[in-house]
Amino acid sequence: MHLYISSHSHLTFTRTDLILLGILLAWEAVWKLIALWRAGRNNQIIWFVAMAIINTAGILEIAYLLFFQNKKIKT
Repeated sequence: MHLYISSHSHLTFTRTDLILLGILLAWEAVWKLIALWRAGRNNQIIWFVAMAIINTAGILEIAYLLFFQNKKIKT
């Protein structure tokens, strides 16, 4: 099955392409929501805005969660 973008375009998507795109979008959405929630709770507005605007397939969000979020020390 092919999805044709337009009659003048040679760009086609197979069912596999659409499935992979859906998986990529879900992957990014999960990481983005977690990272935005953490940045919001930590009052890190710059990170929140950057992650809300920039789409990097989850790379920026994972980097934030691993290296840049405020880590609270349990007492």
